[in-house]
Amino acid sequence: MTTQAVLGSKDTTEQRPLVLSFELGDKTWTLTFTDGRRGPGRYTVAAGDQAAVLQCITKAKARCGLAPGAPVRSCYEAGRDGWWLHRWLREQGVDNIVVDSSSIEVNRRARRAKSDRLDGDKLLSMLMRYLGGERRVWSVLHEPSPQAEDGRRVHRELQRLGRERTAHSNRIRSLLVLHNLRPAHIADRAWQAWWPAHQMQVPPKLRAEIERELQRLQLVQQQVRSIEKERQRELAAGEHPLISRLTQMRCIGPCSAWMLGKELFEWRHFDNRRQLAGSLGLTGTPYNSGQSRVEQGISKEGNKRLRSLLVELSWRWLRLQPHSELTRWYNARFAMGGSRMRRIGIVALARKLAIALWRFIENGVIPDGAQLKPMKPA
Repeated sequence: MTTQAVLGSKDTTEQRPLVLSFELGDKTWTLTFTDGRRGPGRYTVAAGDQAAVLQCITKAKARCGLAPGAPVRSCYEAGRDGWWLHRWLREQGVDNIVVDSSSIEVNRRARRAKSDRLDGDKLLSMLMRYLGGERRVWSVLHEPSPQAEDGRRVHRELQRLGRERTAHSNRIRSLLVLHNLRPAHIADRAWQAWWPAHQMQVPPKLRAEIERELQRLQLVQQQVRSIEKERQRELAAGEHPLISRLTQMRCIGPCSAWMLGKELFEWRHFDNRRQLAGSLGLTGTPYNSGQSRVEQGISKEGNKRLRSLLVELSWRWLRLQPHSELTRWYNARFAMGGSRMRRIGIVALARKLAIALWRFIENGVIPDGAQLKPMKPA
């Protein structure tokens, strides 16, 4: 028999945590909680009501018989609320994680019930499994710093403005085609001479609609020029050395380097190439069951903006870096195949290119056979 001394003045019982999930809606939030012993309880608060969230956590602890200082573990799906809630919960002492919504498992039946209550229960059960050691039950997102998060606004706004510019131009062309008018360009110098000579061929109501569409298009163009001018000023001033370093590689321009830096290299750390490829969704998804062996393609779980950009850069790499080892590898394996084989190969090249650029940024390793841009004279 072993005798153990127990301090009478010390509470030796381990504090159970309060486990909490947030189902974030546009108008209301559903908070689902448990202590691991009782069934789930729920509270509904107005969206964004921070005081109500703290009150619900206090009530949940009392309802579960937990001490006021008991730890709290929480989670919510990544969405329109972004990272402010995660940071605020951390400030309140809540150990929170943000999960990728596409990684949450669902019932594979043809029809499944869905509601805020069911979604909250599902998040809670998966959080319990995650805390119990099942780290691969879902994908936990990495938190960017406030500065890194804000730095991504520039190129994302430019992408959105570019789509708006195209939409306005296409709308003007469609309206003019109603009267068999087909200008070569919209809202440029040639347009300034073309429109006054042809506008009287358009009925007055339609002409007024086109004028209003032109005003919106010109506003978008003005905003694009303003943002691009500010970005060029920052690059010229050397405020983004990593981006300037990426632009040294032939085939990478300022816009591509900016997106690669702001979306990935300036704030993410990778221990190996597999982590990098996984963050981009450029990892394979084999299906091996019994005698069936099928390659389902890449996972597409990562950053879709960078994935599209890297595919574009890969095509450009083949043209501008013809003597590199990456180009020779692609030509030997895929260039002689059909169009489908070339498209498969370009995705594989995009993965290799991302890894090569990562090594170039981290260790200064230039890809074999690749060329840098000539230095501009001072």
